[in-house]
Amino acid sequence: MLTSQDLKQIKNIVEEVVEEKLEEKLEEKLNEKLKFLPSTDVFLTKMAEVMGELKDIREEQAMLSFRVSTHSDQIEELQNIHPNNTHVFAH
Repeated sequence: MLTSQDLKQIKNIVEEVVEEKLEEKLEEKLNEKLKFLPSTDVFLTKMAEVMGELKDIREEQAMLSFRVSTHSDQIEELQNIHPNNTHVFAH
């Protein structure tokens, strides 16, 4: 017959085995998921490319904004000298 000490030892052994198996399974699952992620070097290289493109886009946006502002001013000047799409002739 098993003593309470025997049962405690069996319980401890089962707990250790279950914990080890769970850790192994968790590690397998984690590794399975992580294999689809890029390495740090690949990630940082791609991120540098994206940041470079973002910088270019922001610079282009600033230039276009300036051009739109300039064109708006020019259109306003033309509208002032050509109200209602007609010429104002100096007399």
